[in-house]
Amino acid sequence: MNAIGISRLGQVHIPAQDVERATGFYKDMLGLPLLFTTNGMAFFNCGGVRLMLSRPEGTDSQSGSILYFSVPDIAAAHNRLTQGGVRFEAEPRKIAEMPTHDLWMAFFRDSEQNLMALMSEVPRN
Repeated sequence: MNAIGISRLGQVHIPAQDVERATGFYKDMLGLPLLFTTNGMAFFNCGGVRLMLSRPEGTDSQSGSILYFSVPDIAAAHNRLTQGGVRFEAEPRKIAEMPTHDLWMAFFRDSEQNLMALMSEVPRN
């Protein structure tokens, strides 16, 4: 395991100009199980990796996918990477409340200015 605890690729963002059309393609054509839809986004299970369809994020229109790296402690990972010189778009924040946990994310740029993210599923007490 690496220094910040990345354990797996937790999610991949696939930009879609027409989320409804893309949802139909991934569900009906590719046969991926639809997990849920919310706020103009659709989530699928692809062998344990979550695929997220939505319009491109942020102010730029990144045409490629966004990788979401799963970490056990997003605050500690954010702090360590920031100290190492990684430039984050913003502080980690809660994205969604799920039935058993809260989903937290923090977006950053890699060395080539591609948008990436840390994600952490934080259990509720």
